[in-house]
Amino acid sequence: LVERLLARGDYAVHGTVRDPSDPKNDHLRTLDGAGERLRLFKADVLDYASVASAVAGCAGVFHVASPCPAAKSTNPEVELLAPAVAGTLNVLRACREAGVRRVVVVSSVRAIFINPNPPEGPTMDEHCWSDEEYCRATESWYCLSKTLAEREAWAYAEKTGLDVVTVCPPLVFGPLLQPTVNTSSLFLIRYLKCDGVDAMDDGVRNMVDVRDVADALMLAYKSPEAAGRYICSAHARKVSEMVSVVRSLHPNLNYPNE
Repeated sequence: LVERLLARGDYAVHGTVRDPSDPKNDHLRTLDGAGERLRLFKADVLDYASVASAVAGCAGVFHVASPCPAAKSTNPEVELLAPAVAGTLNVLRACREAGVRRVVVVSSVRAIFINPNPPEGPTMDEHCWSDEEYCRATESWYCLSKTLAEREAWAYAEKTGLDVVTVCPPLVFGPLLQPTVNTSSLFLIRYLKCDGVDAMDDGVRNMVDVRDVADALMLAYKSPEAAGRYICSAHARKVSEMVSVVRSLHPNLNYPNE
């Protein structure tokens, strides 16, 4: 998203990171236009003052940060739910006080279709919501965090009149700008390595390209008619099909037996 915004040439971008001096953020500083139009702010979504400092002077804000653990959470209330919900509210409150024109919040399809009793019909759409009690009972903490955070965002928008749009992607894959592996890529790597008791579950996974998500977020911000929730998903594939694609690109690696 930062790359896309800078590439337009007419946006100055504020980015939030834990430590602006950390070398792991160097991939942002080397983007075209970053030297002139990118400022990195030290921020924590649970620290309102740091969030307010970052959004000051912005016409639009993209709230994309939310905990997405690679391993099972040992304290989900602290590790996932509080940062997702309280962090989202801090961002929205700071945006309202700063006079931000529109806030685009990245939610997830996990806030839509985790429901033991889905509505009748073959398709689940933006009107559907995940069942919070079911998510809690099944310890689907990430799903619960995204559901609670998005519901709070809409409640705040209704109460204050803040212009909010949400985009709900599934697993996001695509080229990495940073040298480290992100959570979505780690998900696929776990299957390739048979790492975990569920690693060979050949279920269907929805996915989307990170570049399409970035473009969707920009459209949600720029388009005056944009409103409400948007699912941003491209393909549904079995895990075995995903492995086959990687195998065709890199045939010399070791792969699990199909």
